[in-house]
Amino acid sequence: MPERGQTTEEHEIRTATGPKNPVAVRRTGALVTLVLGGLTAVPPLSMDMYLPALPEVTDALSSPAATVQLTLTACLMGMALGQLVVGPMSDKWGRRRPLLIGLLVYVLATAICAFAPTAELLIGFRLLQGLAGAAGIVIARAVVRDLYDGVEMARFFSTLMLISGVAPVVAPLIGGQVLRFTDWRGIFVVLTGVGIALTALVWRCLPETLAPEKRHSGGTVEALRTMRSLLADRVFTGYMIAGGFAFAALFAYISASPFVIQEIYGASPQTFSLLFGVNSVGLIAVGQINGKILVGRISLNKVLAFGLSVITLAATALLLMTTGVFGDVGLVPVAAGLFVLMSAMGLAMPNTQSLALVRTPHAAGSASALLGTSSFLIGAVASPLVGIAGEDTAVPMAVVQLVCALAAIACFVGLCRPWQHRTTEGVDH
Repeated sequence: MPERGQTTEEHEIRTATGPKNPVAVRRTGALVTLVLGGLTAVPPLSMDMYLPALPEVTDALSSPAATVQLTLTACLMGMALGQLVVGPMSDKWGRRRPLLIGLLVYVLATAICAFAPTAELLIGFRLLQGLAGAAGIVIARAVVRDLYDGVEMARFFSTLMLISGVAPVVAPLIGGQVLRFTDWRGIFVVLTGVGIALTALVWRCLPETLAPEKRHSGGTVEALRTMRSLLADRVFTGYMIAGGFAFAALFAYISASPFVIQEIYGASPQTFSLLFGVNSVGLIAVGQINGKILVGRISLNKVLAFGLSVITLAATALLLMTTGVFGDVGLVPVAAGLFVLMSAMGLAMPNTQSLALVRTPHAAGSASALLGTSSFLIGAVASPLVGIAGEDTAVPMAVVQLVCALAAIACFVGLCRPWQHRTTEGVDH
């Protein structure tokens, strides 16, 4: 029976996963937590710092906007595919070795991006950058799964969102300021320095969290078999795909907003960076409300359902505004709709990850890889669609966001079936 003050879902999660490892938890000091937050900040650092420069890159490389947006898609696809490789590697060899190798390659690829002479070469180097950067994303999630279970894991993911959430706040602001003193290539120089610093911190401060006796000894065949068994879990797959579509709605905003805010509404790169930062603050704040107040008091499934509903309503409002139903609304109402959509991600993203990973203590690396790969692949598909009608309309962005939000709800309801209670791990009744 649930303890007093404990939700039924929390009781079931604790029963299914058992208590957290006290020895491992003692190893997560503040510095380790900051390192994990830095690793999860790799995607927003790699993409958001670069966003204010997209119009400049279009002019400098004499390429159309759709081609330059593929530099974002390439990085995203690299991060998606890289996780499929690094995740199983970390289950076999531990977390540190694959992570350090990935970070070193990330530093090298980012430095090369600064000297790319054409858009095509930049796309290729961004793909390599994403492949290497995937190590930080997937292994940070796997480390959290090594150290925490159930509700504690959901709380820690919210803490990571606070730390890594600083990246999308400061990244476009830094990018905008860098552009005042140099061109877009200087942004990659700054990212190279960030990668070097993070590599040094991981080397000195992040211990190995996967004990040798818990590692998988098999090769590629066993890794594929493990992933197949994970995908056969209907509920895990439901959370995975729902989270992927929610992320795609977020990435539709990331890839389209530089052109929507700057080209359509005439804002400066600095104004765009400020608005992007405000939206990121909303995501961080709601994520902290989720971790500090809601988790443990309200069912994670209920919080997730509310978050997906708000995302859908915000996307609907954006579609109505961009199609002119309310007339020429201007920048402020559109920015408000984007703020609500971004903020609601603070309820959707940590809870889909927690509810999925709580079912997979036996293969955290592979499960983390599938979660990340699905999100980045779906986001990579959504990215070029937002520019399909050119740079003069925001309608495709709103359409993609609404379709993704509705798809996330459909997966959550149809596959996760949150009204059904779990009594044992991996079994639905």
